[in-house]
Amino acid sequence: MEKDTDTFTEKSNLPENFNLFKNFLFTIVTITFFLFCVILYGMILNLRDVPLKVLLINSGKKNSDNFNIIIDRKLFSLYLYSDTTLVKKYRASFGRNLINKKKFKEDGATPVGVYYICEIDTNHKYNKFFKLNYPNESDAVDALRNGLINQREFDSIMNDLTVGDCPTDKSNLGGNIGIHGIGRFNFFLSNLPFVFNWTDGSIALSDEHINEIYSVISKGTKVVIK
Repeated sequence: MEKDTDTFTEKSNLPENFNLFKNFLFTIVTITFFLFCVILYGMILNLRDVPLKVLLINSGKKNSDNFNIIIDRKLFSLYLYSDTTLVKKYRASFGRNLINKKKFKEDGATPVGVYYICEIDTNHKYNKFFKLNYPNESDAVDALRNGLINQREFDSIMNDLTVGDCPTDKSNLGGNIGIHGIGRFNFFLSNLPFVFNWTDGSIALSDEHINEIYSVISKGTKVVIK
């Protein structure tokens, strides 16, 4: 009798288990379809992008012109200028901590100030990486004044800046901040129709856009982040 009862219980659980599986499958299909629509919409928006090469030809600018970059964290944008003329606007992602400006290592924030590209890495995990001279003199002075770094760390940073090297990343302020691409997740992140801030403090563009900018910038290019 007990065996018949167990068999009945197992059979009665089958419809419930099937409904759970059906609901789970429906949820997965719904999420997949939603992501597909989001990516498709983003791809359609990206089709409207005018290549930098075309804009340079139309404006009469050359790759050898004096290019500089202005980055606006509030507008999630990177602006490429030739002297004072805006050439192209790019959508940019930033550090996960967008409320504050970068003050110390691993705070997830993007720095604010005037910087210069001090190194260009064309074989980076995020496609290309334009390293900035963060922390700059202003960052170091403020940090020393507020007790975030000691005199030895301050002197090391200033020595690197004086000789034109990228500042050390061994201090409490961190380093290795720059402008880079996306890398292996480029198809997904570059086709999102909204901004997703995912970096450790650097500025991220799509691989296609970082390659465009690479064609006109060089070591020493000025970058203003506000």
